[in-house]
Amino acid sequence: MNLLKDSESLNKTRNVVIDAIAQNMNLYGITPSAGRLYGLLFFSGKPLTLDDMKEELGMSKTSMSNSVRSLLDLNMVEKVWVKGERKDLYTIKEDWYQCFFDFFSIKWRTAITTNSSAMEKSIANLQELIADPDTSEDTREHAQKDVKKLEERMDYYEWQNRLIDSFETKEILNFIPIEKDKE
Repeated sequence: MNLLKDSESLNKTRNVVIDAIAQNMNLYGITPSAGRLYGLLFFSGKPLTLDDMKEELGMSKTSMSNSVRSLLDLNMVEKVWVKGERKDLYTIKEDWYQCFFDFFSIKWRTAITTNSSAMEKSIANLQELIADPDTSEDTREHAQKDVKKLEERMDYYEWQNRLIDSFETKEILNFIPIEKDKE
């Protein structure tokens, strides 16, 4: 048995997964660096310091710090305390279902809030335009159509908020349960 060859094979296999995680996280607005960091923490088996991660991934300390902060903000990574260790240590949150709920909720709530706010302001401006006696009839008709479109979209955002609520309360699991043991 060749220990070096086995170790290289194990690392290659892990790197395939780490690269896939990094690529997929990029689709959700998380940098590939943060994705690789998450993959490293996933396989590490123990909490790591920024220095440990920097050494392993060859990233700058600033990039490493930004990646950790992004993952902390999304509740995918947590800071842990280890007796006798002076530096901050980080590990992934093991509950991937909760990580998904948190990630989905954080990202989508932000988008909904941004879009809803812009649409509410636009509806108010359009209603002022509609009410203004100096507005041409053609402009008034277009503004009324725009208000209708925006109000319909606001209904959609309300539905999305209820969907996110079902993630946060885990009510969604009543409809799509987690099946851990398959025989």
